[in-house]
Amino acid sequence: MSEERTALRVPELPESVADATVVALHGKPGDRIRRDELLVELETDKVVLEVPAPFDGILDEFTVEEGTVVEADAILGYLTAGSAAEAQDDASEEIPVRPARAETPAARSSPPSHEPAADAPPTPSPAVRRLLGEHDLRAEDIEGTGQDGRLIKQDVERFLAARANTDKAPDPAPAQTGHKPEREPESRDAARSGAREEERVPMTRLRTRIAERLLEAKQTTAMLTTFNEVDLSEVMALRARHKDAFEKRHGVRLGFMSFFVNACTHALRRFPVVNAALDGHEIVYHHYSDIGIAVSSPRGLVVPVLRDAGQRSLAEIEKTIRDFAERARDNRLELDDLRGGTFTITNGGVFGSLLSTPILNPPQGAILGMHAIQDRPVARGGEVVIRPMMYLALSYDHRLIDGADAVRFLVTVKESLEDPGRLLLDL
Repeated sequence: MSEERTALRVPELPESVADATVVALHGKPGDRIRRDELLVELETDKVVLEVPAPFDGILDEFTVEEGTVVEADAILGYLTAGSAAEAQDDASEEIPVRPARAETPAARSSPPSHEPAADAPPTPSPAVRRLLGEHDLRAEDIEGTGQDGRLIKQDVERFLAARANTDKAPDPAPAQTGHKPEREPESRDAARSGAREEERVPMTRLRTRIAERLLEAKQTTAMLTTFNEVDLSEVMALRARHKDAFEKRHGVRLGFMSFFVNACTHALRRFPVVNAALDGHEIVYHHYSDIGIAVSSPRGLVVPVLRDAGQRSLAEIEKTIRDFAERARDNRLELDDLRGGTFTITNGGVFGSLLSTPILNPPQGAILGMHAIQDRPVARGGEVVIRPMMYLALSYDHRLIDGADAVRFLVTVKESLEDPGRLLLDL
């Protein structure tokens, strides 16, 4: 085995990002590692970066701790090059290799591996193997959600929590990870029993950035919200007629979001000021529609951007949104996915929200809020009928957009959804 030590360094950070925080260290000195095995997770205020092992070998040491703030090219630790065969043998002795799960949706949606094709997902990190051993668990019994289907610590901890809830018996506390912020307080059961306990956890960098942006929007814009409601009978009937054929043809389910994206891009063409932005004393009109789609992730709300949404088919929109959701869940969104955007759509209805006032995503001038679909009595042709109704909310910067334009924009969206044929005829 070669004794040459190689520094493990912080990768190049995205533009406009000055530093990153070490949120998780995987493994301990002396562990044998395989090439591309995850060693360090770094969090910026926009994306999570993973630092894999550049070769097979032994982890000598980490020179940073969880919570350390580092800059680009800073040294995180040292590796000693070793035999790939030895590393493989050592890994196979510690834990059996899980069978491939190519038939599952998660496996199908995973990006291509940087390793040669294999029948099994990547071997878990030493820290995960150690956690499995502590609780006498088998890796193949737990579904991995990491890159390439890799089993990560959070997967094991979720499995332990689910087992504890099922058995109604306390399990040994799972090992701590670097992701302490934003987690459920461990004293939740104690709180239910009446114990007066408190717990403080630091905000993640993303949550801090979200807070700054929301406060900026409230303080620097003249934000106003207008409301309307839409009857989704026609959209639901169209979807029911064609959803099976659509999924068979395009390999993706036909949801509601693609109809809303199409309706919004149609309305943005008619009312370009809603698609514009203020830059000092100038109005910037965008002759394209880059729609931000608000997506919930374990780290908080993120808004990846659907580029040239007005030029995309329903199938392309649905596939892209599904990809955004999967990569947000796995912390695999990149900075370019989040950059820009001329208009945003957020759907609180998936969580049951009936009505809300969404906050602007500066420098954009408007944001559309979707809500839960409810069967409600409405008047049609002099009769009261039950229809699937949704409240729509359009928040906009009144400095840029007049109330009349905002209301007419929202009415256009409503009309396009209540009669989808208007989109086909460009009415």
